[in-house]
Amino acid sequence: MEELNLNSSEPDQELNAGKSEIQVISKEKIVIPVVEEQITIEKQVIETGKVSVSKKVNEYTESVDIPLTNEEVDVNRIEINQYVTEAPPAIRQEGNKTIIPILKEVLVVEKKLLLVEEVHITRKQVKTSTTRQETLRKEEVVISRTETEPSQNKSN
Repeated sequence: MEELNLNSSEPDQELNAGKSEIQVISKEKIVIPVVEEQITIEKQVIETGKVSVSKKVNEYTESVDIPLTNEEVDVNRIEINQYVTEAPPAIRQEGNKTIIPILKEVLVVEKKLLLVEEVHITRKQVKTSTTRQETLRKEEVVISRTETEPSQNKSN
């Protein structure tokens, strides 16, 4: 380390203290630079290996027993064709069999024909005349021929 002499007769004298330069400007004024170190960090990507990822789907068949219950119904229609004179029979159960009576109303009517009226229709033709303006189109073909003088014809 160097010693600093402030009594030097030469102002603007530069002294070397480490890596920074000290300047003596006058007997009372000295400029001492303040140095700060800074760090710069850089990164590099270095490939150290590769990874490959793949996916595979495996299929397999597995047997599974599933208990199922089905209910089947037999429907039999039995014709009775009897008039009911009292209250209609109700739905009834005989063992596993349900019996549902099907009823229909029958209309007993006496029909006679009665002539109420006649409709008479007469045809007649009525002729009228009317005037209308309509646009019609007609095409014409015009053919014109130009004759040339024999001296102007060039033969190949």
